[in-house]
Amino acid sequence: MSRVEFADVQGLVRFGYGHLTEASYALVRVKNVAAAKAWLHSTRVTDAAKSPTNTAINIAFTAPGLRALGISESVIAGFSQEFRAGMAQESRARQLGDVGNNAPSNWAWGSYGCEPHAVVMFFGKPEQFGFFVQSTKGTPWSDAFEEVTSLGTSNLDEHEPFGFKDGISQPQIDWEQRRQTPCTQLEYTNIVALGEFLLGYRNEYGKITDRPLLEPDSASAELLAANDAPTKKDLGRNGTYLVMRELEQDVRKFWQFLHQQAAGNIEEARQLGAKIVGRMQSGDPLVPTEERPTPGSDATSTQQNRFTYHNDPTGARCPFGAHIRRANPRNSDFPEQRIGLLRKLVIMLGFGPKGFYDDLTSSVRFHRILRRGREYGSELRPEQALAPAPPNEQPRGLNFICLNANISRQFEFLQNAWISNAKFAGLAGETDPLLGNRERIAGYCRPSANFTMQKENGLRYPLSGLPQFVTVRGGAYFFLPSLRALRYFAGTGNA
Repeated sequence: MSRVEFADVQGLVRFGYGHLTEASYALVRVKNVAAAKAWLHSTRVTDAAKSPTNTAINIAFTAPGLRALGISESVIAGFSQEFRAGMAQESRARQLGDVGNNAPSNWAWGSYGCEPHAVVMFFGKPEQFGFFVQSTKGTPWSDAFEEVTSLGTSNLDEHEPFGFKDGISQPQIDWEQRRQTPCTQLEYTNIVALGEFLLGYRNEYGKITDRPLLEPDSASAELLAANDAPTKKDLGRNGTYLVMRELEQDVRKFWQFLHQQAAGNIEEARQLGAKIVGRMQSGDPLVPTEERPTPGSDATSTQQNRFTYHNDPTGARCPFGAHIRRANPRNSDFPEQRIGLLRKLVIMLGFGPKGFYDDLTSSVRFHRILRRGREYGSELRPEQALAPAPPNEQPRGLNFICLNANISRQFEFLQNAWISNAKFAGLAGETDPLLGNRERIAGYCRPSANFTMQKENGLRYPLSGLPQFVTVRGGAYFFLPSLRALRYFAGTGNA
């Protein structure tokens, strides 16, 4: 397997740019093809060869955006069906839980047929950011693009708007491609095959995900050869799919509801909030941390990420339905962990009892995503959130961004099977307590406004009447191309 050419990968994949605390996302539609290609040719997109010091810019395209640039349908057909159909497709919206208030018809941007053509992502340090954005756009920008909207961000010191520390748990990408795949994973590990996040490389199944493979010609001459088809040019290699969703968070509703449930005790409200999220506001997990790092964790892994749910089999510490337990169940291919060689052999042969709740949850290594989002809006502490909102209060939320090589198996599985699923881990009639839409679920007579907390003695304490705390305001699927593919899109011989 060939080594990764980091100079061909957009830097967002490798670095995330957390040290560049200012960011904005310009969602645009192509107004003039020639001008758009000229701007793409002249813009120096930031690669992953080294972490940028002061500023960075990365670019991704929707399927309609590739068509607007003149990319042929035969080439676009090589991309995944999910990418080509788009996030706002009616059947897909239902699968993602984007119904009711979350329905694409209510979005500010991204509704079906009105998707942006591209997202241009600007990052920088505060002192350079404004000038960087202005100078990068320049005169060709207004000729080339119609700006649908520009999504701003804020820096809440590594906390999301509800007040909980965020971004603690991220998969460690196997950039060196040392992970043997396919494999049998008997213990949860944080390291994930490169092909789960970058097209053109082997994934956790030991396969290379389908992507556009082109016949060599003058237009595709610069593209790298495909690792699994050396006679073809690989348009997808070193690129990935970018999922973007604008999620508005009602911080006042969240803390007012918890305060009411806690009978006016703000500390008990914080504890209840921690149960819903799955972490304390400080980021500390609700289950015991482990002395040794989680296998696959690198030197930057914090103590707050050194845990699994092995020591909380009944969900008494961290409820089964808590947000972070749904989003990353931290399981392995087999329910039991840290067992002897004989027991491992018995399990691998298919014999012996397994943990009930673990049996209901797919192995997490096939469904990891790389999060690259930013929060927006001002800080609002729990005590402040108890007061009524002032007139014309600006919204708060998260510009959710994730990267994955397989939208269906990664983002959509996580969203559909874990976040929106009313039957997750033996639960029934409830969805994610943070991201759930509270709409009525088929087969249940009541809306999905419940949250169950388990106790050590096996009893359950139900919390009912959860309001909808998060509303989807927009979204789209993008392709984040390699630098070579970006030049191909900007070329003149591919229409």
